[in-house]
Amino acid sequence: MAIRTVDVVIVGAGLSGLMAARLLQRRGLQVQVLEARSAVGGRMRSTTTHNGTVVDLGGQWGGATHHRLSALVEELGLERFPSHYSGDGVLCWQGARIQAPLADSRGDTLLFFDPAALNLAPGAWESTSRLQRAFLALVGRIDPQRPWRTADAERLDRTSVAAWAAAQTDEPLASLPLSWLCRVGGSGGFEPWEASILHLAWTQAVAPQAESPEAWLLRGGAGAVAQRLAEQLRAAAPESILLQAPVRLVRQDSRGVEVSADFGPAYRARAVVVAVPPQQRLGIRFEPALPPAHNALLQRSAMGAMTKILAVYERAFWRDEGLNGLGISDLHALELTADSSPPEGSPGILAGFASGERAARLMAMDAAQQQTLIRHELTTLWGPQAANPVELLVQPWTAEPWIGGAFTSFPAPGAWTSHGALAAGEHGGPGPAHQGRVVWAGTEASPRWPGYFEGALEAAELAAQAAADWCLTGDQTDRPG
Repeated sequence: MAIRTVDVVIVGAGLSGLMAARLLQRRGLQVQVLEARSAVGGRMRSTTTHNGTVVDLGGQWGGATHHRLSALVEELGLERFPSHYSGDGVLCWQGARIQAPLADSRGDTLLFFDPAALNLAPGAWESTSRLQRAFLALVGRIDPQRPWRTADAERLDRTSVAAWAAAQTDEPLASLPLSWLCRVGGSGGFEPWEASILHLAWTQAVAPQAESPEAWLLRGGAGAVAQRLAEQLRAAAPESILLQAPVRLVRQDSRGVEVSADFGPAYRARAVVVAVPPQQRLGIRFEPALPPAHNALLQRSAMGAMTKILAVYERAFWRDEGLNGLGISDLHALELTADSSPPEGSPGILAGFASGERAARLMAMDAAQQQTLIRHELTTLWGPQAANPVELLVQPWTAEPWIGGAFTSFPAPGAWTSHGALAAGEHGGPGPAHQGRVVWAGTEASPRWPGYFEGALEAAELAAQAAADWCLTGDQTDRPG
């Protein structure tokens, strides 16, 4: 087999892998990106509808404190605009449809709504507010880099979110905000009985909803970021990205690494950056093998179950009715909708999400059943005009073979304080930053904003620096992440 020599191999052409490659290339290093799929972008993926509208099948938002992403978007010459939250939202809860304004602040709210406008049953809001305050107090106690060192961590890690909430109150409404964070919060895709309260609190310590992570969108779709990064890499080195080349073997020794894929030559390099979702590492044979605790943590960290639904209309008709498109519900499929239209409101785009067991049930239906249910629930939320979008797209991320889900991965109860703590070793992060010359990237590897584009970019910076250390100094300094 032919062997080519480069400085660094990047496994995965999602945002984190592409950014790591660009950072290394700009330091004068020769990089080779190997991507299993037939396109770059990973979970940052856009498509064009039949009427020419660009929509994001994957991640789409930037946040108020996502400074790396903001700087990159500006550098690439892309236009961003504020998310549309003007007007009333809709809460569907236990058979009732409630139209209400959003709260002016992120303080004492019920999933962004002003609780005073929801006409809640007596005592319901008091119990809900009390549980939210208890959760926020717990978030404030979390050690963000070493959650297993949080006081009382073992008990918290062995207690599911559902069990922790039930121990505080039996009010059904009170558990809704925590369940929503589990399923469709930025680190979501899991049910409240599938992860520990320690894990959920950690997600809010490192990626807080209070910092408005869904503050803005990109005209032309977020997928343009990945496409432009790929264009820059290819402009500097035309063969620097190889598609449809899933990596199967990473072998390292004292002199470097050898990386082999299903397609193309093998590569010899000084370091390799593995920028794929953690579960996908299990499909790669590492020699020497990864530590047992690392593999055990991967085996206990599933990807979130998430299906994204995009309903495209001629215009954002809900705005004419004083509505903002933010819908939160306990319906069978659509737990969340959000206005993803451009500022002018044409075309109108509602992005919807089915997660956890809702996603599983939806994808067990045939296409006609899916469409019928989705149209019915869009109508429940937004009225008769919502029943007939000009196009309705359904993207099941759990069905993606080289990704496996969205938005990110989550450990089973007990995994943080057992296998997570062991896997971290002396490196001091939520996982080791590297295993010798094998360096981890991808949004899950970030110490801040994991599950978001911002996290993917920070992980890329850390990984690129670690790989560059091997190339430029022959050494590697331990870093969190």
